[in-house]
Amino acid sequence: MKIVVASRNPVKIGATEQAFATLFPGMAFEMLSADVDSGVGDQPTSDDETRIGARNRATAASNALPEADYWVGLEGGVEVIDEQLMAFAWMAIKGSNGKIGEARSATLPLPPAVKDLVDSGMELGDANDKVFSTVNSKQGGGAYGLLTNGLYTRESIYTQTMIIALTPFVNELYS
Repeated sequence: MKIVVASRNPVKIGATEQAFATLFPGMAFEMLSADVDSGVGDQPTSDDETRIGARNRATAASNALPEADYWVGLEGGVEVIDEQLMAFAWMAIKGSNGKIGEARSATLPLPPAVKDLVDSGMELGDANDKVFSTVNSKQGGGAYGLLTNGLYTRESIYTQTMIIALTPFVNELYS
């Protein structure tokens, strides 16, 4: 099985690999990554924009590397709900059979200091690094890891979400 992840971020690749290994145990697979454009801003600021970014990435990956079984787009985003900045991600999976699977991750409320930096135009990963005095947290535990003391990480949340997005590919009720 050949899987193309529309990212070079090791967290996104790792989450995809774990999800596929969980749902397709014993199956040999090749993971490829593709640098593709999401078609949305560097920091999506709504649920819709984030979902569109994930979809666009999966489609762009299928155009860039068409000889695969699955193409995966992962997009992290934020949205202000009742004055609270929330972080989440969308996963979009495109299968060679034309089937699509999508899911949204758990939503994480972010601290006011992070919101202030994001409101001023800073990308969430950079804002987290500044507030938490870290470096490149988006390729590590991310805000989930920083705020839960590692109980949950960006990769663990993305893995769960990817498994849910894969449900239409492994459950016969979706045929």
